[in-house]
Amino acid sequence: VQLQASGGGLVQAGGSLTLSCAGSGRTFGNYAMGWFRQAPGKEREFVAGISWHSHRSNYADSAKGRFTISRDNAKNTGYLRMDSLKPEDTAVYYCAAAPGGVGLEAYDYEYWGQGTQVTVSS
Repeated sequence: VQLQASGGGLVQAGGSLTLSCAGSGRTFGNYAMGWFRQAPGKEREFVAGISWHSHRSNYADSAKGRFTISRDNAKNTGYLRMDSLKPEDTAVYYCAAAPGGVGLEAYDYEYWGQGTQVTVSS
């Protein structure tokens, strides 16, 4: 499956952004989807994940209560709604697809999008 992340940009602290992840190729709806991020000088970290049927989702502690992951399999698209953004949320955000369940580690995911930059100014 090919993934294309979009929706990043520059936003002030406290603002909101919604990232999109468009899937193509293999049936997007057969895969769990995750969002990861990587800040300069830091390792890639898990942000949120959702099962193929949307019945299960997981969030990193840093994302709980502020971010919402969702998907629309009819549109082959996943989303990450980010509210109350903080400067420490600044990173390149990647979407990924996993053939299994909602993994919390990068190695759980087989397919990756190219990343979209999110910058939160203070």
